[in-house]
Amino acid sequence: MKLTILGTGNATVTEYFNTCFALTRDGQHFLVDSGGGNRILKVLKDTQIDLENIHDIFVTHEHVDHLLGMPWLIRMIGTKMNQGSYEGELRIYCHADLVKTIETIADLTIQKKVTKHIGERIRFIPLQDGDTAQILGCQVQFFDIFSTKAKQFGFTMELPDGKKFTCLGDEPYNERDEEYVKGSDWLMHEAFCLYSQADQFNPYEKHHSTVRDSQLKDDQLLEDFYDKVIEHYFYGENYYII
Repeated sequence: MKLTILGTGNATVTEYFNTCFALTRDGQHFLVDSGGGNRILKVLKDTQIDLENIHDIFVTHEHVDHLLGMPWLIRMIGTKMNQGSYEGELRIYCHADLVKTIETIADLTIQKKVTKHIGERIRFIPLQDGDTAQILGCQVQFFDIFSTKAKQFGFTMELPDGKKFTCLGDEPYNERDEEYVKGSDWLMHEAFCLYSQADQFNPYEKHHSTVRDSQLKDDQLLEDFYDKVIEHYFYGENYYII
């Protein structure tokens, strides 16, 4: 399994891409969030992630920097379906209210010859807390992170070697999710800035945290945690996690 960081920037970045990543196994990709626009297409190209090999996308929540790459992915993948260069279906996982949002944006901005695939080969999977799915041959469980800003989900994945990979979404860990998060070997946790920059950027006012905070409020959440936290992930960098 390979983890590719596609972006780590906040909603208004111009020099980097918004936060999203991909998990890859045997040439197939699981995309988590889509960034804030069509730059997702360049980022995927630069990291050699072909659209033809993306069949599962998870959208954590409705904010523009996580959502607005989706119309472009639907447009491009739907076009490839029409051209006969995309096999199988595209599955989009998100909470039920977000399904309506993405479908509405697609209907308003993409030609009907592409959106005709929605509900057929482009299939939305509306999520409830605790729902499970098989993605990349691995068991995935989705959970509500109980955001106070916008309804939002995270997920855990059981990796092929039995280790546990968890994505907490775009807000700090909520103790209500301990049953899902506890025992994770890999934890994707947001960090708005370094701890030394907290007075400058005020992350807590934005329902975010610092790198030091993400190192964990509860060390027992991770079975193994490294002595130092990676403070900066760089666009396009790969991490082989098993």
